[in-house]
Amino acid sequence: MRILITGASGMVGKAALLQCLEDEKVKEVVSLGRSKCGIRHPKLVELIHSDFNNFNAISHQLSGFDGCFYCMGVSAAGLQEEEYYKLTYTFLNQLIETLVKSSPQACMIYVSGEGTDSSEKGRLMWARVKGKAENRVLNAGFRSAFAFRPGMILPLKGIRSKTPLYQFFYTYLGWLFRFIYAVFPKSIVSTSDVGDSMIELAESGYEKTIIRPADIKTSAERHRNKLKL
Repeated sequence: MRILITGASGMVGKAALLQCLEDEKVKEVVSLGRSKCGIRHPKLVELIHSDFNNFNAISHQLSGFDGCFYCMGVSAAGLQEEEYYKLTYTFLNQLIETLVKSSPQACMIYVSGEGTDSSEKGRLMWARVKGKAENRVLNAGFRSAFAFRPGMILPLKGIRSKTPLYQFFYTYLGWLFRFIYAVFPKSIVSTSDVGDSMIELAESGYEKTIIRPADIKTSAERHRNKLKL
């Protein structure tokens, strides 16, 4: 498989990238971003593109993908709706406009969040915008499409969050996250679970389009079982 990843420098994007690089079924990974992700690997190609308002100039480089893992995102804290809308929806929509023409056979996975408002009419600004983004992805016309709502994530393999507040909790409450992961396995996912789940869905699909923690665990385990065969 050939996989396109956005947001590879963030926690979820890096998780997806690392799992893809380790997976023998993934032959090439292209990281799409404004700057390099800081990882070097024989399977990794870095596609640097500065203008996320328009992807027409690189449309020829967006063909032939089996999956796109859209992991780029920002916190809504401190942002007005116009700016958050641009960073969350507009950039995503512009990529979809080009990618669905260049790689309609791809599986499109969008990393959303718990509490997202699929009706797009709720009181919470971030939830409405995320809901609009989810709906755009799910109805774009790709071979398959999924919205990930991972909830609480346990970072593994040295992965760190780019959001200072989140990283504070991971640093000082990491023991609690690991305890919950061990005792209540369906309530929290690891970064490796997220990456393996994405690969599984790109390869084999899934019976739901909104992917929650239990679904991530289930699909990740399916993928790992295949690797053991």
